Amino acid sequence: MGYMRTEEHLIYSNEIDNKANCRLSVLLSLMQRAADGDVENMGGSRDEMVARNMGWMLTTIDLTCERIPIFNEQIKITTWNKGTKGALWLRDFRICDGNNQEIAKACTSWVLVDSVKRKVLRPSAYPFEIKSNDEDSLGPVPDKINILDEVKLHESYAMTVRYSGIDSNGHLNNARYADLCMDALSVDELDSTSIQGFKITYHHEARMGEVIHILRSDVTDGVIYFRGQSPEGTRYYDACLRLME
Repeated sequence: MGYMRTEEHLIYSNEIDNKANCRLSVLLSLMQRAADGDVENMGGSRDEMVARNMGWMLTTIDLTCERIPIFNEQIKITTWNKGTKGALWLRDFRICDGNNQEIAKACTSWVLVDSVKRKVLRPSAYPFEIKSNDEDSLGPVPDKINILDEVKLHESYAMTVRYSGIDSNGHLNNARYADLCMDALSVDELDSTSIQGFKITYHHEARMGEVIHILRSDVTDGVIYFRGQSPEGTRYYDACLRLME
């Protein structure tokens, strides 16, 4: 078995929703934390990256769930770098319960960027050694989500990026985009929805003070599509939520 990193986490009361399930955004945050810890453990700390005007940009997440973790449940998040394909860095996640049974998994893609010039860098530009594990894979490279033209989207609401959602770069944190999607669901949908999967592609960073219009589709074959865009039509993200039957 190749190199992997595992972190454990207890689901706390401030991390759950009205059904005592872990919020989707919290699950994505925990995955991001595990990835950050893995990279930092190999020498690429945030301070080192900032000093070199480098940063990681998440491009696509494809998450599949047997079930969502619940309140007071101890979970294990295992992650590993699968190497690169072109400019993409590939990373998988496996989430297990206290009995080491897999309850969720995800394939993700990232790019290394020059934080000043705002351009994508080749993997060879990364100045630290990073361990790869190409022996284990939970799925193929996640394709960018493509919402077909025939999928009808209607506006659900609009929000302004404020302090509560930003990261250290002044951008809306990656995990918070899941909240934007879940906030577009009705009370009845939230009460009756069990998440089977979530896929999101990030197109453009949302900065402090910018307005995002959240669009969604009706439920079609167990799927709801989402889009976040500026008043001028610039796309911030496309996403879809897969519901259990």
